[in-house]
Amino acid sequence: MAGSGLRAACGIVSAGLALGVAELVSVPVGAGSAPWAAIGATVVDHTPDGVREWAIDTFGTDDKMMLYLLMGVVALIVAALVGVVERTARPIGSVVLGVFGIGAAWAALERPAANWTWALPSVVGVALAIVSLRWLIRRYEAFGAPAMVRGGGGAVPDPAKATAAQEDRAHAPEIPIERGAAEAGSGGGAPFEGDDARLSARGAAWPRVVKPDVARVDRRQVMRGIVGVGVLAVAAGIAGRVLGASARSVAGERAAVRLPPPNVPVPPVDPAADLRVPGLASYLTPNSDFYRIDTALTVPQVSKETWSLRIHGMVDREIRLDYADLARRPSVERLVTLTCVSNPVGGDLIGNASWLGYRLDALIAEAGPHPDADMVLSRSADGFTAGSPLAALTDGRDALLAVGMNGEPLPVEHGYPARLVVPGLYGYVSATKWVTELEITRFDRAQAYWTRRGWSERGPIKTGTRIDTPRGAVRAGKVTIAGVAWAQHRGIDAVEVQIDNGPWQPARLAAEPSVDTWRQWSYDWDASAGTHTVRARATDGTGTVQTAEVADVIPDGASGYPSRTIRVG
Repeated sequence: MAGSGLRAACGIVSAGLALGVAELVSVPVGAGSAPWAAIGATVVDHTPDGVREWAIDTFGTDDKMMLYLLMGVVALIVAALVGVVERTARPIGSVVLGVFGIGAAWAALERPAANWTWALPSVVGVALAIVSLRWLIRRYEAFGAPAMVRGGGGAVPDPAKATAAQEDRAHAPEIPIERGAAEAGSGGGAPFEGDDARLSARGAAWPRVVKPDVARVDRRQVMRGIVGVGVLAVAAGIAGRVLGASARSVAGERAAVRLPPPNVPVPPVDPAADLRVPGLASYLTPNSDFYRIDTALTVPQVSKETWSLRIHGMVDREIRLDYADLARRPSVERLVTLTCVSNPVGGDLIGNASWLGYRLDALIAEAGPHPDADMVLSRSADGFTAGSPLAALTDGRDALLAVGMNGEPLPVEHGYPARLVVPGLYGYVSATKWVTELEITRFDRAQAYWTRRGWSERGPIKTGTRIDTPRGAVRAGKVTIAGVAWAQHRGIDAVEVQIDNGPWQPARLAAEPSVDTWRQWSYDWDASAGTHTVRARATDGTGTVQTAEVADVIPDGASGYPSRTIRVG
C-alpha cells in the first residue's frame, strides 16, 4: 500500500471508530442520538421535495437503504481525505473530524425527543477518533522513516530526506555494485550495510535508507495499528447495534400481545371480492408486503407499557389514555385501503388490510372539541406530525385509532402499539404511526410536517386505478387484463379499459365489501399480434370519472390514466 493509501486508511478506520463508539454510547442515551441516525433524519427533513419523490419513485420502499448507502460512500471519501491531509497539513484532518462531531451533535439535539445527553455519542465518538487519527499518523511517521541515512559524508540524521527516500524507493531504479565500489563511492566513509548493497542510479551522493528491509517491516507495524483500530471500530459498532436492539426492541412484547376480540367484527370477506387472476394483487395485502413510507430512518420502539395518547388543544377537557384504558373500550374491525401521496400513477404504494381499533370520533367527542376547531394535529413518538381535517375524523366514516392489522398486533414498522387509519385521506395527512398526541386546533394556527414543506393541507385521495397484469409478452388470443381501482370512502362503480386508441370497454368488477377499500377488476381481451397500449380508468361512487389530466405527486397526489405496453406474439 502506498504512503497516501496508508494515510487514507488511517482516516477511514478513525472515522469508523467514531461511528462505532457513538453507536455504543447511544445505547443508554437513545436510538436516534447516534450520528448515523441523527444525520440521516436531518437529511430526510431537509431534502427537497423533488429529490425525495425521485428517490421514492426510483427505489420505492428501499429509499432509506439507498440513503444510508449514499451516506456511507460520502463518509468513506471524506474519511480518506481526512487521513491524507492530517499528515500533509496537520491538524486539518482533526479539525474536519471535530466539525463533523459538532454537526452530528447538533443534528441529534434537533430531534424532537432529544435532550442534552443526545450530544454525547457524537462528542465521545469524535474525540476518540481524533486521538486515533493522530496516533496512527504519528506511528506512520515514526515507523515509516528511519532516522539515519547515508550520503557522501557518512551517516547523517535526516528524517525528512529519509521519508522522501522511503516513499520514492519503489520508483528509483537501483544498480547492484560491489562492496569496494560502494566504499569508494562513499568517499572513504563507512560502507553501506548489508551484503547486497545497491546504489541509486541518481548517484552515490543521493541519500538513502541504510536498511531497505526496515521500511518493509515497519510498514507492517503501521498496518497492525490500522487493523487494530478497525477491529475496535467494528466491535464497538456491532456491540452498539446488538445491545441497542436487545435493550429497546419491543418485538418480544408485541409477540406476547393478545388482541381483544372486536365488539363489532368485520363481516367475512365475500369470496367474490378476490378474482384470483394470476398476477393480480390479492384483496387483502399481507403485512409483510404492505408498503412502508415514512420519515423514520430508525423504527421507533414504543412499549405499550409506557405508551399513552393525549387528546388536548381546543377541547373542553384534556384526555390521556394508556393501552390498558383502550382494552376496556369497545373495539371495531374495519377494512380500509391506505394510499401514499407519493404513489405514482399505476404505482404500488397502496395496500388493503383489516384493522382493529377504536373509533376516533368517540375519543374526540369525549374531549369536547370547540366549535371553531377544524384540524387534528396528530404527533408520532418520533416527532412526525400530520394535519387531518377534524370533519374527516368525526363525520361517521370508520376513522380508527388502530392497534391490530390483519388479525395481529400492529407490526412494529407499521406503528405498534397504535396508529391512525382514516379512509379517504392520503397517509401524509392522516396515517400517523406510533401516535402519541391528538391536538385539536385550526389549519390557520398549526402546520404539519409535510404541509410546512408545501404539500396540500387536506389531502383527499383521488380516484385511481392500476393495471397489474399482464406483464411482458403474451400470445395472441384470449388475454386477461386485470388490476385494482380505488376511491376510498366513495367506492368504485365502474372500470373501463382502452386498447390502443379504441373505444372504452367496461371491465368486470369483483365484489366490493366496503367503499373504503380497493376493488379488483378484469377484462378479457382477444389479443392480436403486434404491440399494443392498454389504458384503464375508474368511476367512483359519486359518478366522477378518473381524470386524464396528468399531474405529479406534488402537492396533492398524482393523476392520469395508467397505461401498459403489451407485446403480443
